[in-house]
Amino acid sequence: MRVLFWGTPEFATPALRALLGEGFDVVGVVTQPDRPAGRGRQVQPPPVKQAAREEHIAVLQPEKPRGEEFLAELREMEPDVSVVVAYGHILPREVIDLPRLGTINIHASLLPALRGAAPIQAAIREGHSQTGVSIMRLVQRLDAGPVILQLATPITPDQTYGELALILSELGATAVIEALALMELGRAREQEQDESRATYAGKIDRDTTRVDWSAHAHRVTQVVRAFDPRPGAYAVLNGVDVKLFGARVATAPGSAAAGEVVSCDADGLLVACAEGSVRLLQVQPAGKRRMLAEEWFRGRGVAVGERFQ
Repeated sequence: MRVLFWGTPEFATPALRALLGEGFDVVGVVTQPDRPAGRGRQVQPPPVKQAAREEHIAVLQPEKPRGEEFLAELREMEPDVSVVVAYGHILPREVIDLPRLGTINIHASLLPALRGAAPIQAAIREGHSQTGVSIMRLVQRLDAGPVILQLATPITPDQTYGELALILSELGATAVIEALALMELGRAREQEQDESRATYAGKIDRDTTRVDWSAHAHRVTQVVRAFDPRPGAYAVLNGVDVKLFGARVATAPGSAAAGEVVSCDADGLLVACAEGSVRLLQVQPAGKRRMLAEEWFRGRGVAVGERFQ
């Protein structure tokens, strides 16, 4: 089977490597253009491009996946199917329908739950006990195509976005190989989604990642874990943004106000919530490196009695 692969971030690379490892003929890779990244803002290729170059696969990097010249390049590759994993652009109808078997997508949720841009973060933030991956046929409505295959995985109480994303990327690689095998044998059964059960996970913005200390401690820990390691949940202390990591529910003595720093030791920074409290193991004040909360405390970056907003 001739596969055209679409993907950009590290999350997509296990699926590409799995396709190659299972003997699929990956005829080309479409990914985002090289972008500035990191503190030095040096132009860097997407992880999927790096993986493709290692395997000597042709790479296309259009600013947008459309136009007659781009379509002609795709036709020359003669793909049987397109596989999309976190590519980063909505594909037009003529691109979706170009391969003989159409286009399938790996989505990191158990659809119809958590359609949209950030399903992994949303699953943790909302306190779900499990999530998974869905292999679905791509349509022009957001994550609404019929589902071919799903695989589930539990979300553990202390799991971060980074940890769960790694698990789901590998699970997606397993699922897409199985789905393509079913398609190749003509045994794939596509199940329409129940629109009445659809939920959405919107794009992450600054408001999404801000910690609300008026919430229960369990909710605060979920928000912190949902954005660890990137982009980092944050709160404001003395006018400075501080990213927070390694949160777990704790017990605070007394009647401290929500957001108030109660104590700090080797176990982390203890901060009161409206209900309960949390311990934060690591922090990253704006313009500084990520560090242990105790190190920040001993360096007088924060004091007992100060209050996060």
